This record gives sequence, structure tokens and C-alpha cells, in this order.
Amino acid sequence: MSDALPEAVVPATDAATLRPRRLEVWLPILIVACDQVSKALIRATLTIHQSVTIVPGLVDFTHVRNSGAAFGILNYADFPFKTALIAIVATAALIGVGIYAAGLAHHQLVARIGLSLIIGGAAGNLIDRVVAGAVVDFVDVYWRTYHFWAFNVADSAISVGVAIMILDMLGVDKRPRN
Repeated sequence: MSDALPEAVVPATDAATLRPRRLEVWLPILIVACDQVSKALIRATLTIHQSVTIVPGLVDFTHVRNSGAAFGILNYADFPFKTALIAIVATAALIGVGIYAAGLAHHQLVARIGLSLIIGGAAGNLIDRVVAGAVVDFVDVYWRTYHFWAFNVADSAISVGVAIMILDMLGVDKRPRN
């Protein structure tokens, strides 16, 4: 009998699993930076509710604050710890999306891009909630008397990220194989 210990079974790793996740780090940082710079410019140049026409009859920059959640939900509701509660829920969602994104395989590029956009946008809005208690929105898209909800760079990143994720789930990037 041999006194040798059996060799441990180590799963084979390939170079793809060891690649750093630069996309998942730099894209959210870029989104947060663009979002925070654009909001700082709006705060510095426009008073609250002041507007500047960008495309007549279609787009204005209007400085508004959203103390509620997405699309102004809870904006006019007033209850104790509203800001803290919304920030906690947003943080939990951000952590959940981050954990999910970290588990994606390297070849799942489309999903990784979509989730990186969502993470960057969520982080940008979370910064506003924690620092100021409300999110600065400023892009006012309208047609005649109908106004869409005002939004910002972070909201745009989240919306594009969600659209990319939906397309990925539908298999839009999958090509038939011969």
C-alpha cells in the first residue's frame, strides 16, 4: 500500500474565465461620471423648474427633482424615512444585479453590457438619493401638451440596459448555426 495522498481534482480553467472584467468596471464608472457631470451642470446653470429649449416643440432641459422612485412613483407621497427606504431598496437591487452580473460567463457580452449600463445608471441615481435626497432629472421630451417623464443620463443608461437585456433574452444576437 502506498502512503501517498490522492491528487486533488482541480477543474480545468481556460483563459476566458481568468480574463479581468474590465467592461463591468469601466462602463458603470463612465455612466456614473457622465451622469454626475450632467446633473452638476444642470444644478449650476438652471434654477429648479427653469427650462432651456434644446429642440423647439420636442426637447427642453428643465431642472426638476424626483424624490420618488422610477417614473416619479411616490414623488408626491410623503411618509417618514421615504428617502432612506427608497435608497435601501435601490441599494439592494443594485447589489442583486451586481451579483447576477458577476456570475455571467465571459462570452455573454450582450448581457454583460446591458447589466453594466443598468448598474451604472442605478449607481448614478443612488448617489443623488444619498447625497441630496432626490434625483436631478432634466431631459423633458414632449409633444404639444403631452410631456414624458423627465429623465437624466442614468435613467437613459438603465432604459438602454433593460432593452439590451430583453433583446439578449429573446436571443436576438444568436445566429443560426450551419
